[in-house]
Amino acid sequence: MLPRLGPPLAVILLTGPILAGLLGTLLPAFGYLPALGGTGFTLDHIGELLARPGIMMSALISLAAGLVTAAISLGIVALFIAGWAGTKAFSRIQHLISPLLSVPHAAAAFGFAFLIAPSGMISRLISPGLTGWQRPPDLLIVNDPMGLSMMAGLIVKEIPFLLLIALAALPQIDLARTRALSASLGYGRIAGFIHGVWPPLYRQIRLAVFAVIAFSSSVVDVAAILGPTTPAPLAVRLVGWMSDPELSMRFFASAGALLQLCITALAIIIWIGLEHIGAAMRDHLCDRGLRFRRDAWLARAALVAMITSALTIFAGLATLALWSFAGLWQFPNALPDSFTASAWMKTAPRIAAPLATTLLVATLSTLLAVALTLLCLIREDETGKRAGRRALFLIYLPLLVPQAAFLFGLQLIFVGTGTVASLPALVLAHLVFVMPYVFLSLGDPWRAFDRRYEAVAAGLGKSRAATLLRIRLPMMLRAILVAAAVGFAVSIGQYLPTVLIGAGRLETITTEAVALASGGNRRIIGVYAFLQMLLPVIGFAVATLVPALIFRHRRAMRV
Repeated sequence: MLPRLGPPLAVILLTGPILAGLLGTLLPAFGYLPALGGTGFTLDHIGELLARPGIMMSALISLAAGLVTAAISLGIVALFIAGWAGTKAFSRIQHLISPLLSVPHAAAAFGFAFLIAPSGMISRLISPGLTGWQRPPDLLIVNDPMGLSMMAGLIVKEIPFLLLIALAALPQIDLARTRALSASLGYGRIAGFIHGVWPPLYRQIRLAVFAVIAFSSSVVDVAAILGPTTPAPLAVRLVGWMSDPELSMRFFASAGALLQLCITALAIIIWIGLEHIGAAMRDHLCDRGLRFRRDAWLARAALVAMITSALTIFAGLATLALWSFAGLWQFPNALPDSFTASAWMKTAPRIAAPLATTLLVATLSTLLAVALTLLCLIREDETGKRAGRRALFLIYLPLLVPQAAFLFGLQLIFVGTGTVASLPALVLAHLVFVMPYVFLSLGDPWRAFDRRYEAVAAGLGKSRAATLLRIRLPMMLRAILVAAAVGFAVSIGQYLPTVLIGAGRLETITTEAVALASGGNRRIIGVYAFLQMLLPVIGFAVATLVPALIFRHRRAMRV
């Protein structure tokens, strides 16, 4: 009986808040919000928004961020798989890249900023020997007007996501036979991949690419840390308007959220057009019979790009840890003159409450997401109907709709019901974003389970419930805990849902870290950002150690 409730509850969870939030955003954008005296529809607020200084530049930066991030990260992933799939290097890079999915975007952005800033680690390592700099150069690298540093930070963070999604889809394609066939026809490794493997593979990961476009075009925390300020990307300006104490700004902010929705939709439409152009170019090359046999340099370039992106994040996180314990550290010294825990001691009293909220919300939202996912997968087994494209679209829906486009409307609904800044409301907001990642992480391992174990149990007279509790769930424990660790990491990194639904009264490590971005105290920023990175690591450590401990006397179960 209980599994039957799983799919309906999941649909309500994934669509209800988004549809209600979009409605709560669209109506005020057109002037209808009776609580603030808006009883009629008007286009005045949209006109006021379009007349705002710098609004078109903000929109263009957001549009470019979505398209550039998706294009470069997807290109690197595709070339890497094409050139190295099935090799030892591919396996090693896969294991190097995989843990980076758990790193919150804000922590990765802070680490990246600490690397590339004029007084950052890279500048310190090459100064004064290679540059002659005795003081930081007067260069606008972080927060550059074109948003290049923001796009670079997004690219290195989205590469692990797209790679893992592609790896999950790759077993559905006969890569070895397709590669052998293309090689027999004289095609190079990459050309054969593009003509034979890429079309079906891209169909499998297309929604994930759309999710990258939607996120990159509407991201707030990374944009606040690395993005331009004059003007800022649209999503960053939206948060300022939404937090304005002047109540009449709610109409204006809703119009801005509507514009953000349109920008993201336009980015996806442009991408669909680029898909058709790319397919036409591929077909043209195929018709001309170009085989591109000498492609080793391109494969090496993709490998270098993958390694560089991974090492950039690791180096950034190491720099965060270094700054959190740094004493006096003058430029151009590569290392601090001394190490001290004073920054941790100073922040300890202030960090307790945000840390408690972070852990509580992440734990509750993850437990609910795992429970709902298990109910859906159990029901899938009972009916024999695997989730189709429509179900997959629903799973990706919270990732495809810009957060600002519906969270602001959802905030107004919570305000109207008196539940804003409450723990249940914040857990629900996080659950909307945690659920897709948990389902995507657990779905394939669950379906790959060898059903013969259940057949043996049934032959021994065991009921479905007993088989589930005593055989399948224990054998799936590692996969369930890994999915829970992914969900926990996703909740840790949520910024905009916490800011809007928490209404500034429920603070987390992430909101506190981003709030410190405008300050100049790198030691305090290092403490918060390092702690934000450390929490997901603890989650994955638990997911690894608990099965090893429970199954320490069962060698086959430890694999």
